Amino acid sequence: MISRTRSGKVARMDDLSELTARYTYGTWRYQKGWKPLAVARAEGCYFWDTAGKRYLDLSSQLICSNLGHQNAAVAEAIVEQARTLAFISPAFTCEVRARLSQKLLEVVPRGLEKFFYTTSGTEANEAAIKIARLYTGKHKILARYTSYHGSTAGSIAATGDLRRWFVEPTGKIPGVIFGPECHCYRCPIQHTYPACGLACVDYLVHMIDQEENVAAVLVEPIVGTNGVLVPPADYFPKLAAAAKKRGVLLIADEVMSGWGRTGRWFAVDHWGVLPDILTTAKGITSAMAPLGLVATTRAIADFFEDHFFAHGHTYEAHPLTLAPALAAIGEYRRLNLIERSAQMGELFGGKLRALAAQHPSVGEVRGLGLFWAVDLVKNRATKTPFNTPKDKVERKPLVVDQVIAAMMAHGVFVMGWVSHLVLAPPLIVTEAELDEAIAALDTALAIADQHVA
Repeated sequence: MISRTRSGKVARMDDLSELTARYTYGTWRYQKGWKPLAVARAEGCYFWDTAGKRYLDLSSQLICSNLGHQNAAVAEAIVEQARTLAFISPAFTCEVRARLSQKLLEVVPRGLEKFFYTTSGTEANEAAIKIARLYTGKHKILARYTSYHGSTAGSIAATGDLRRWFVEPTGKIPGVIFGPECHCYRCPIQHTYPACGLACVDYLVHMIDQEENVAAVLVEPIVGTNGVLVPPADYFPKLAAAAKKRGVLLIADEVMSGWGRTGRWFAVDHWGVLPDILTTAKGITSAMAPLGLVATTRAIADFFEDHFFAHGHTYEAHPLTLAPALAAIGEYRRLNLIERSAQMGELFGGKLRALAAQHPSVGEVRGLGLFWAVDLVKNRATKTPFNTPKDKVERKPLVVDQVIAAMMAHGVFVMGWVSHLVLAPPLIVTEAELDEAIAALDTALAIADQHVA
C-alpha cells in the first residue's frame, strides 16, 4: 500500500513507524529516536506487528483492555450504534444514554447516583476538580506526590510525578497542594506499617487542618503507573472519615483500578468506602471507545438543581462511546470477570513472588487482583531503585527499559516506569498465558540482576 506525501512523492505504507514518527507526536517522550512498533491486528490477550510477530499483552496496553482485544460484543455495539444514531448533541438525550446511566447504578459503589460522561480519564478528573470547587465553594485540592491524574491543566496540576514538572508554573491551575503517598515499601515518613499508625494519613489530615479552603482530596485508591501501591486495609476508611468530618470531599480516581482490575468492580469496594466523587475510564469500554465517567453522590447532584453546572463539551455523552460501555458491562458479567480477576490474581501473585525469590534485582512484588508491580532495585537491603524520575527526564539509560526490551524480544509486552514494571494482563488471561509471561520475565530479569550492587 502506498500514499502521497505533501511534497507529492509516494511513500510506502509498509514503513508505518517512520511515517508515524515523522508526522505525529509521541506522548511523554523526547521525539528523537522514537520509532513505534507498527501493529497490524490484535485478538484476546495478544497483538501482532506488521511482520507477523505475536506479543502477549501483559499490561493490557495502558491498563485498559480489560476484556482483551477485539471483544465481539463491544465491537458490535459500536457498529449498531453508528447505524442507529452516531451523534447527537449532549443537550439532547437518546436511548443508550438513559440505559447506560441506569445500568451504572448496578455496578458503581452504592450512593453514587448521578453521572457526567467525558472522553477520557484526564477529562473526568478535570471535571471532578471543577465540580468539587463549585460544590464546596473552596478551591484547594490536596493530592499526593506519587500520583498521575491526567494531562490537562487541572489534572496535571494534581499529578505528583515528573510529568507535571514540564508545565510548571504556567501550564497548570493554581491551588493544588501535595502530601505523602501511601507507600509502605518506601515510606516517605520513614515508618513501618502497622507501627506507623498510618502516619501518611495523619499528615494529610494535618495539611487539611493547616490549610484553608481545601475542597477535596484527590487520590488513586491503588496508585497505577507510579507503582501499583496498595494501601493497608484501614487506610481509606481512616482518610474518608477524616475528610468527611472536615467537610472535605473525597475524589477516587479509578481510571486504572476500576472495572474488575483489582478483583472488585472498583478498588474502593475492597474497603467499603463511598467517595463523594468517583472518576473512571479505560476499562469502562475495554478501551474500544474513548469514554470517561464522573460519578457523584445525590447530595452533590441536588446542589446543582439550583446552582449553575459550569462544565461541558461537544463530545460529552457521545452515543458511540456509551454503547460499548453498556456492552462491556454485559461482558464483565457474562464472563464472570470480576470474580475471575480475584482468583487469577492470587495465582499470578504467587507465581511472581516465587520468581522474585530467584532474582536479587526484585525488591518487592505487590498487587491486587490482576494489577501487579515488580519493583526493581540495585540493593535489596537499602531498597535503592536502579533509576530515579530525574534520570528519566535527563535521558539517562534506565535498567527497566532494558528489561522491557528483553521481554519484547521474547514476545511479551509489559509497561514499565522509572524502576518498576506494571503487570496487568486482560482479565480473560489464562494460566498458560501467565506462565508464558513468567518465563519471559525470568529471562529478562537476568539483565537487571547483572546491575545489582
